[in-house]
Amino acid sequence: MAGGYMGIVAVGAGPTGLFTAIALARRGRDVTVIDRDPGPPAHGDWRRKGVMQFQHPHSFRGQVVEALRAEMPDVLDRLESSGAAVVMHGDRAAALHCRRMVFERELWRCAAEEPRLRLVCGHVDDVVAHRGRTTGVRVDGRQVSADLVIDASGRASRFTRALRGRGEGADCGATYVGRQYRLPADAPGGPTNSVIGLSLGFPEYGAVVFLHDSRVYTVALIHTGDDHRWHRLRHDDVFEAAVGAIPALADWIQPDRAVPIASVLPGGRLQNRYRGQLDDSGRPVLPGLISVGDSVCTTTPLAGRGVALALMQARELVRLLEDHRDVDAAAAEFDQWCSRRIKPWFADHVRTDGERVRRWSGHDVALDRPLPSDLVVAAAEADPRLADIVGPYITMDALPDSLAPAERRAREIFSCGWRPTYPPGPTRDELISVVSTTPAVA
Repeated sequence: MAGGYMGIVAVGAGPTGLFTAIALARRGRDVTVIDRDPGPPAHGDWRRKGVMQFQHPHSFRGQVVEALRAEMPDVLDRLESSGAAVVMHGDRAAALHCRRMVFERELWRCAAEEPRLRLVCGHVDDVVAHRGRTTGVRVDGRQVSADLVIDASGRASRFTRALRGRGEGADCGATYVGRQYRLPADAPGGPTNSVIGLSLGFPEYGAVVFLHDSRVYTVALIHTGDDHRWHRLRHDDVFEAAVGAIPALADWIQPDRAVPIASVLPGGRLQNRYRGQLDDSGRPVLPGLISVGDSVCTTTPLAGRGVALALMQARELVRLLEDHRDVDAAAAEFDQWCSRRIKPWFADHVRTDGERVRRWSGHDVALDRPLPSDLVVAAAEADPRLADIVGPYITMDALPDSLAPAERRAREIFSCGWRPTYPPGPTRDELISVVSTTPAVA
């Protein structure tokens, strides 16, 4: 790696921070990773401080597997030894079945063994600067010096908010609730239809089964959260009654195959958000500070792109820091790369989520404006010739604008009255009726 700067502090020991820190340490840099969580315990459950989504279901796309294979195959080996499974599509990785807790635990253990990496437990108060340049961070009132500070603290990223603002974004319009189960040793799983497990789209809500490691899986319901009766899904009995009303999901909670290993866990409403790191003049908002991962871009979890987008950023940032002697030049180029390669996914989510909320509210497909990505993809059901166009978008091998050649044909299909085929299941009102009338047992 080129010279020009010495000590590096990475704030945040989530997937992005740990991946970036390990990759930099293996390139000869001394890296200090600071997180307010002390790390995984030797035994028992791990509850990450301040990380709401830590226990929620995650889907890890093929880009995550590719990133691990390229930078730290030993971590991938650890994950597979812990029960995680790489799902292949032809000769390419399509997904990694793994809980986030297991994913982060193995990254953390790898980081703890890295000679040039130091893990520090503490709360980062703010960035320390001198003469307009980063000189480190203040941790619990004590300064930790660094020539480069990497903000991998996630979507909240409070310690840099005064510098970078909140950026641009919109409510994704959905909330979710899920419960984890484990398949007994010889029990077959329920139906699946995708690399993540089972994904069911209904006219007014959604449902997913996420396959994880060690025969663990999560059943999740996604809804708008606009009716207070949905809140009763947080009760185990109410949740299971609702899941049992959806035929394909009901197969996953049959007593002979479903062993609950946790209570129902509700999720909060999330934002699609994007924050660049240059000021109006095109210079870093604070020289020596670079943000990466969710600190740059957060997208709704419905498409499972979060960790994939984060590690794509991390790989590019590591490459640029290896090539550039000037950190500020690396930051500027990284921001431009994110604008080209990451921000289009944010914009795609804002539009697609907005149109989905509109349809979930009872409106039909809007044919007076461009179709959102999910409907262009859905149109391939009616015209298989569109599959070659939508396929690379689905796997994130092509940006959302790659769907443009298919949009006109998709519009013709919807204009003729065609609508996607929905699986058997209750309407929104019928499901809410189940939720509101099922007794909640304390």
